[in-house]
Amino acid sequence: MSNDTNNSNMPVQEFEYKAEMKQLLDLIVHSLYTHPEIYLRELISNASDALSKVRFNALTDQDILDKEAELAVKISIDAEEMTFAIQDSGVGMTEEELIANLGTVAKSGTLSFMQALKEQQQQLDGNLIGQFGVGFYSVFMVTEEVTVETRSARPDSQGYRWRSGGQGTYTIEKIDKIDRGTTISFKLKEEYKEFAEEYRVEQIIKKYSNFVDFPIYLADKQVNSIMALWQRSKSELKAEEVNEFYKFIANDYSDPLDYLPVSVEGMVTFKALLFLPQEAPPDMLYRQGELENHGPQLYVKKVLIQNECRDLLPEYLRFIAGVVDTEDLSLNVSREVVQSSPVMAKIRQILTGKILGWFETLAKEQPEKFKTFYKAFGPIIKIGLNTDFTNREKLIDLLRFESTKTAEGEYVTLKEYSDRMGADQKEIYYHSGTSRSQLLAHPNLEYFQNMGIEVLLLSDPVDVFVIPSIHEYDKKPLKSIEKPDIDFSKQQPAREGAEPLPENLLSSVLQLFRETLGEDIEDVIESHRLVNSPVTLVSGKDGLDSQMEKMMKMMQANLNMPAAKRILEVNTSHPIIRNLSGMMIADAGNPLIKTVIKQLYEGALFLEGGLDSTTAFLSRMNELIEAATLSR
Repeated sequence: MSNDTNNSNMPVQEFEYKAEMKQLLDLIVHSLYTHPEIYLRELISNASDALSKVRFNALTDQDILDKEAELAVKISIDAEEMTFAIQDSGVGMTEEELIANLGTVAKSGTLSFMQALKEQQQQLDGNLIGQFGVGFYSVFMVTEEVTVETRSARPDSQGYRWRSGGQGTYTIEKIDKIDRGTTISFKLKEEYKEFAEEYRVEQIIKKYSNFVDFPIYLADKQVNSIMALWQRSKSELKAEEVNEFYKFIANDYSDPLDYLPVSVEGMVTFKALLFLPQEAPPDMLYRQGELENHGPQLYVKKVLIQNECRDLLPEYLRFIAGVVDTEDLSLNVSREVVQSSPVMAKIRQILTGKILGWFETLAKEQPEKFKTFYKAFGPIIKIGLNTDFTNREKLIDLLRFESTKTAEGEYVTLKEYSDRMGADQKEIYYHSGTSRSQLLAHPNLEYFQNMGIEVLLLSDPVDVFVIPSIHEYDKKPLKSIEKPDIDFSKQQPAREGAEPLPENLLSSVLQLFRETLGEDIEDVIESHRLVNSPVTLVSGKDGLDSQMEKMMKMMQANLNMPAAKRILEVNTSHPIIRNLSGMMIADAGNPLIKTVIKQLYEGALFLEGGLDSTTAFLSRMNELIEAATLSR
């Protein structure tokens, strides 16, 4: 840090951006962002936040600076000079807040997330720039230097000027500033001179910021409409206004998938306007747990109390955007009071029920829209099964699955599955894996496919944690087809030319498998589920499904979780097994027999993605190929 002085002999302090901040600025300005016009949306959004804070503080603080000042945003431009300035009478900033807000990365993980997008050769659109707390820096897309003059609303505050070219450093100096709030000013780059034209600035304000909760003045004319849409009845709402309002509060470019007006009077009184986005934001699962960044806005008597209130909805509904406005809370309510308030608990309960009913209505009346919603947010909804036991049955009815009897991308409900089960089928079967194609190719599915028994195909990683917890539906147990205790008494058609080994040969073959594989497996048994494959692995009697085990290993990567022992099932009517039995009769000591057994076992492991080392597997494969070619 170095010191200079300005014309008024006040010291100018120069600060160096931290390395992470420099990288972030470079990504924003040169690599990632499209739509440079969004810089204006972000500056207005920041000004609105500052105004909301000072309005909130004024409720309890009588000593606030300029208490009677109009809460507004004022924009001034000069087309000839290509200059731009935006002023607010908001909460302002102290020197420490300037450094914290404009000199450091706002949120942990932001830089790594953006770098990952760059590596994937993706660009960040306007939906993301505000989500990661870097909206102010978008101004460096349209200018080479920014000046921020600010004074905190605290009565004993001092004015400061912050200036930076968005490169390696920024400066801060004390200034004489009479009024509270912040003014941001800069000269536009030549290629962005359009943003100094009044018609263009007004166009952008109406596009992105029309519903800001404070007047926005451009050349002394108010250009935005301040209207509380959530206070209107459903019949009064116009689709264009609703869509525009959603884009404003959600920082989204797309129209919402659907919206829900709510009006409740009784034990609690509140109004709400809730929105379902078209798509899940990329950070939805990535930022799980950081819920302050998601949820509807909380208003009390039309005054914004919390911008994104995590306490209004359960975690699994955190993607819902919108506004909730109540008269049953105090205007000076604190965050801690909000969390413990019985009023909030009741609002949350009612909203959750209304939203789940909304989803049910979409499923019945607009199935294509529901399918779009479920593809985007299904994984989040499923989390509610293990957290919201009050609404568990409603959530179970919302679940959708692909199955062996649906086309790819089409869904079946548990009710639909149950209704079309055969009279002699007592269980609902599911199969977990990484993709539909991998699941359909798995040997464990052969019996069910051969018998025409429907199996749910679970390829969502969340499924392995939530679906087993359902236990049963319509008094029918849910069971993984990997389980060893499935009832295969329904006889499947015999494969042409395939006869199982007689009992006297079967026991010796299974015993040799057990001796060869030793401690690697729990047991070796005759299979009744295989049709075309020689062997398969199934769960041990008390073991996890292979997919569950794989997910647990990923989550506990540093704990060296030991693999559970599996049961190897052998298809005794398969030519390989019959030929193996013949080799044993001819020469039980033939080393090739044990080579084949090990290869069959590791091939089953390989199919499941559980083969840790492929070296021995490939070496053994070459040995078998060599033996096969020599016998010709």
